[in-house]
Amino acid sequence: MKTRLLASAAALALLSGAAVAQDLKFPVGEGAFNWDSYKAFDAAYNLDGQTISIFGPWRGEDQVLVESMLAYFTAASGVKVNYSSSEGYEQQIVIDAQAGSPPDVAVLPQPGLIADLAGKGLILPLGPESATWLTENYGAGSSWAALGTYKGPDGTPALYAFPYKADVKSLVWYSPDNFADAGYTVPTTMEELKALTDQIVADGGTPWCIGLGSGGATGWPATDWVEDMMLRTQPPETYDKWVTNELPFNSPEVVAAIDEFGYFAKNDKYVAGGAAAVASTDFRDSPKGLFTSPPQCYMHRQASFIPSFFPEGTKLGTDADFFYFPAYASKDLGAPVLGGGTLAFVMKESEAARAFIEFLKTPIAHEVWMAQSGFVTPFKGVNGELYGSEALKKQGEILANATTFRFDGSDLMPGGVGAGTFWTGMVDFVGGKSAQEVADAIQASWPK
Repeated sequence: MKTRLLASAAALALLSGAAVAQDLKFPVGEGAFNWDSYKAFDAAYNLDGQTISIFGPWRGEDQVLVESMLAYFTAASGVKVNYSSSEGYEQQIVIDAQAGSPPDVAVLPQPGLIADLAGKGLILPLGPESATWLTENYGAGSSWAALGTYKGPDGTPALYAFPYKADVKSLVWYSPDNFADAGYTVPTTMEELKALTDQIVADGGTPWCIGLGSGGATGWPATDWVEDMMLRTQPPETYDKWVTNELPFNSPEVVAAIDEFGYFAKNDKYVAGGAAAVASTDFRDSPKGLFTSPPQCYMHRQASFIPSFFPEGTKLGTDADFFYFPAYASKDLGAPVLGGGTLAFVMKESEAARAFIEFLKTPIAHEVWMAQSGFVTPFKGVNGELYGSEALKKQGEILANATTFRFDGSDLMPGGVGAGTFWTGMVDFVGGKSAQEVADAIQASWPK
């Protein structure tokens, strides 16, 4: 145990990894951060002189952001961190692991790949206490614990990966000015969303902009729609069986979810340009209809990244905002959220690597990045007022209040399906084929 003077740069300079520690983004003890959690971690760990390598997906500006968080781990624990990434990080981690030269800790956004590494004995279990911690401290905590739980080499399930930094997909974007001008209010249930859709048509407008175009990946935006609809029409356990094909793709539950997407996308009155334009409209251009005068559409369902493709100068919160893609009140399935995220896991046993996983349980490990940009977390113990923008704060609230969280289903399926026939099948569906025909074809493509 130790006590460290954290207030002065001089004291910080004594730490191992001092160059990093001196550049702490937010001075310890200042602002509305959970500094008590940081000081408790600091008191519990004295690992001066130890070094760990962390390999992750963050490059460019994101690397600067993650390193600003890692600096606090170094300052508190004394562990020097060597962070690295590469363009083909998914392939690189497999190569390094199989060559016997993995990093101490890796972070990936692909649960399926991590599960494969766990099954081959290439990563280490984190222990049941971490699973309990996730269940108790994250919104929809049991969902997050399950996301990081895989079968080891002997077939025994255990928590292998710690979810950190999430992305929200269950969002509907709109222009508050357009809603105000038309007298529309934000719907809070799927029933209300469908009623609003009809109201907009009755008023002479077009409710939705939907575009599936994405070059060689055309069709993928529709997979998110179908995944969201699976979570809004079926229990989460059914979703889990679907992504593993325990529930065949052409089962009635899945066909019905595809038709739920079709309710919006295959109605000429509901979609800008008509149903025939859905497959050919580029997903990056699709939301621009929200901002024309008069508006070409009033709503656009897309993940948290889509503002990158809004017209230049669009201000979030005023020109554009979003609401949670609502659940059916009549189905009593809670508030499910579809999304993605990254998970951290230990590849080489060391006290410092285990300490890093423990650090991710501190509010500070989340708040430092939260207070800047591009970070949301389901951790209920953070101070939500620290979010760098109102939009991020709202996404954090959606995650914290979720009753179920599920990872993007197509990313959990075999590549030839999730990034292949599921995409092309959705193009065929909006092009006129029935949900059953499309589902049959996707099921036939599933690896035997």
